[in-house]
Amino acid sequence: MLTRNSNLLIALGVLLVILPVAIPQGAAQQKYFGSLPLGSAPEEVGKRLAEHFVTSPHQDPKKITYPEVCAWYGALTFARLSADKRLTASLIKRFEPLMSPPASELVSRQRHVDFSVFGVVPLEIYMQTKDPRYLELGRSFADAQWSDPLPDGLTSETRYWIDDMYMITILQVEAFRATADSKYLDRAALEMSAYLDRLQQPNGLFYHAPDASFFWGRGDGWVAAGMAELLRSLPENHPRRTRILDSYRKMMKALVSFQGADGMWRQLINHPEAWPETSSSAMFTFALITGVKNGWLQEETYGPVARKAWIAVTGYIDQNADLTNVCVGTGKKNDLEYYLTRPRRTGDFHGQAPVLWCAAALLGQSDR
Repeated sequence: MLTRNSNLLIALGVLLVILPVAIPQGAAQQKYFGSLPLGSAPEEVGKRLAEHFVTSPHQDPKKITYPEVCAWYGALTFARLSADKRLTASLIKRFEPLMSPPASELVSRQRHVDFSVFGVVPLEIYMQTKDPRYLELGRSFADAQWSDPLPDGLTSETRYWIDDMYMITILQVEAFRATADSKYLDRAALEMSAYLDRLQQPNGLFYHAPDASFFWGRGDGWVAAGMAELLRSLPENHPRRTRILDSYRKMMKALVSFQGADGMWRQLINHPEAWPETSSSAMFTFALITGVKNGWLQEETYGPVARKAWIAVTGYIDQNADLTNVCVGTGKKNDLEYYLTRPRRTGDFHGQAPVLWCAAALLGQSDR
């Protein structure tokens, strides 16, 4: 015969089966981002790639280009979050010659998103050193970008290529982080919203441009990373935050459905026959990790996706700390074969950069 206590225990047991057990956020993150396989620990991967960057020549010997800027930013943030002062000093030493001739001639002042983004590096160095020389230099690029805005308030560098959604965003966001001046965040949010309205498709992904209707991997990767960086700094009460967060979540949901069984995304996201492309996969991984760590994405759904992607991407790093299978620089073109047959490179900064962002994010890049 069952006693009253027995009945109570049975009832409690039923409740435990029915009700989900709440897992503390930190425990869930450790479940997905801790105990990673050999060769994919963020401390190891980030240090290998960052130290490799320090000794690498400029990707373009005639000018500093945006992939190098993005890799530099990734290496600097990784060095800060790993508390590696020697690495930080080496990265700053690499930059110092650019502050004066003749090396300063490598820094282009051409009004174009690909060159304006250079300001990100001195702004990040300023935040780590508080040396006003770097603030002055970096801020000059952010301010010049809006020196002659369009009638709708957008920068005159607006061209509606999805690459811009990272290039413009990260410069203005870093200027905000360095100065706490909200005008920089407002600019970035305005620009991002305009691009979202113009380029995001019903399935959550983005065309390369209005006249290039293809879901090119790295192009969409720039969008994902740009939204993640902006959301990290955009206040909860900002009038454009809900709009941007909704688009971010819509995109992340779509990416889950297009992830390959190998954990990668393809050169053209919605073409499973296309080759696995590493720079886009790393950018999506960064956006997913950042979303899980900041609580914008449900951990149990997106944590396993991000973990699988990170492990897959790190499998493409060779013995020289170079990422393989990186799509070359790609302009827009309304031609399917053009995207499917783009050449692949090894060690290109387009790929080195987002792997460094991921390593930093896994160490806890949710502090700004």
